[in-house]
Amino acid sequence: MNAHASPGDDWFANRLLAWFDEHGRRDLPWQLEKTPYRVWVSEVMLQQTQVTTVIPYFERFVRRFPDVRSLAAAELDEVLHLWTGLGYYARGRNLHAAARRIVAANVPFPDTLEALTTLPGIGRSTAGAILSIAFGKPVPILDANVRRVLCRFHGVSGPPGEQATETALWAFAEEHTPDDRPGDYTQAIMDFGATHCRRTAPGCAACPVRDRCVAFANGTQDRLPTPAPRRDRPARAVRAFVLIDPEGACLLEQRDATGVWGGLWSPVERPFDKDVRSFVREWDIDVERSAAPPPFRHSFTHFHLDVTPHYLWVRRRPAATEDGRFTWYRPGDGQEIGLSGVARRLLGGLDLDLDLAHPSGGASTPEESK
Repeated sequence: MNAHASPGDDWFANRLLAWFDEHGRRDLPWQLEKTPYRVWVSEVMLQQTQVTTVIPYFERFVRRFPDVRSLAAAELDEVLHLWTGLGYYARGRNLHAAARRIVAANVPFPDTLEALTTLPGIGRSTAGAILSIAFGKPVPILDANVRRVLCRFHGVSGPPGEQATETALWAFAEEHTPDDRPGDYTQAIMDFGATHCRRTAPGCAACPVRDRCVAFANGTQDRLPTPAPRRDRPARAVRAFVLIDPEGACLLEQRDATGVWGGLWSPVERPFDKDVRSFVREWDIDVERSAAPPPFRHSFTHFHLDVTPHYLWVRRRPAATEDGRFTWYRPGDGQEIGLSGVARRLLGGLDLDLDLAHPSGGASTPEESK
């Protein structure tokens, strides 16, 4: 028995498709040429990221890597360089790893749910988007926008992430996905959630499905989906040391492959209790001058990072930096490496009006910068 709706069978799907035909976005870059590769890249970039942010990243990425083979042949640094600023960098690492796995298998782009979900970074919902949009297969999705629409329409109020809630939502997603125009339906419900059935101030007055919407009938649209319980994010304090050589190049260290900034490059980071004097001794560096602008906070999903920056102009490059995990990087020279968010801010500080690039009289010594 086919669980999917056929043309004319599902009131909800038909209403959303009619809305999409009149109001939906159909000129986004990844919609203009719907190859499996382009759909995959766009869906990964769109995870937890808004369309307007993704567009320029997507265009640069597919211009540089137009197909899965060119992506697989690239070095990870090239990929992360184009990902810099988009956040959630594990997405870029997984995209690169999956491309290499596809090419190594010497098979066409996977076109089944089972094959796609074995690849790094592709879960059930992302696989459903690829299969429906690129291959025209009636496979459901359940991203954040779709979850919000279905929660409201069906009045699903369970705690987010709870098994019973997820099971119910996937069942509704399956029920509404039509055999005819599944790709358009997938784009329609994602677009509807993003632009109409918004998290705040949903457009209920002109909603095409409000006649049967449980949340609208009960006045609970502002309370659905059930919000996740708020958790206080812990804070971690570090010092970031930006070493600058006589030619203006900055020392960067490549982070371990795993973790929030896995594989990216950052100025040398140390625990907050590592003061400037002990750092200078550790590295055996000859500091000509230094500067210490105010600390700043960089927030992640699960914690805050409080960064105290120290800029140290050194008379010569320390020997320890000959290790392969270090590189000297001159901002603006076009070197293609992936930079962490904190690295971008710290290196950007060299261009700000902070008297950093050419500190004049009264420059502090490392001991005074503590």
